[in-house]
Amino acid sequence: MESSPVCEPKLVLVFSGKRKSGKDYVTDLIQQRLSRDICVILRLSGPLKDQYAQEHSLDLDQLLGPGPYKEHYRKDMILWGETRRQQDPGFFCRLAIQGAKQPVWVISDARRMSDVNWFRSKFPRQTRCVRVQSSEATRAKRGWRFTAGVDDAESECGLDSNIVYDWTITNEPDAPSLDLQLQPILDVAKEASLSLISDITDC
Repeated sequence: MESSPVCEPKLVLVFSGKRKSGKDYVTDLIQQRLSRDICVILRLSGPLKDQYAQEHSLDLDQLLGPGPYKEHYRKDMILWGETRRQQDPGFFCRLAIQGAKQPVWVISDARRMSDVNWFRSKFPRQTRCVRVQSSEATRAKRGWRFTAGVDDAESECGLDSNIVYDWTITNEPDAPSLDLQLQPILDVAKEASLSLISDITDC
């Protein structure tokens, strides 16, 4: 039996994007604009890395960080995660939402169509998909380098096509400001959060 979140969300923003496209930066900015009382960031990679670390006796803090430790295990972790998802497509999604109370959920790191489909199936009215995009040149300046078995795997390419995004955010130095690009998303999120008080009362 699947566990349910404490309160059903009013809006679920599912973000995807290539490595070093700036997904974390963009989603952190959204949370700052909305506040932590209204918006929670949920990372699917968190429970994945937690389970992987437990089963392989690894340092979870380093797996969660940006350094070479994570990169050393990334390829094997991807393969391990794929096996888990094949057995249970919603395994990491269910772990990620446990205890979420805020009306706006930001899923910061969707990587596969199975991730999107799970949220769409559980929260069809609330789910919106957002793509963060940056050029390879910009991503390289942020430290990205092509890695075979990672950048050509489903975890990086699974949401490149065959999906219609509600919003696309261009995270480039010469693009319109992020505040300007994010305003339509923030407007929808603020409208969705208007019933926060009544939702808390009902939970």
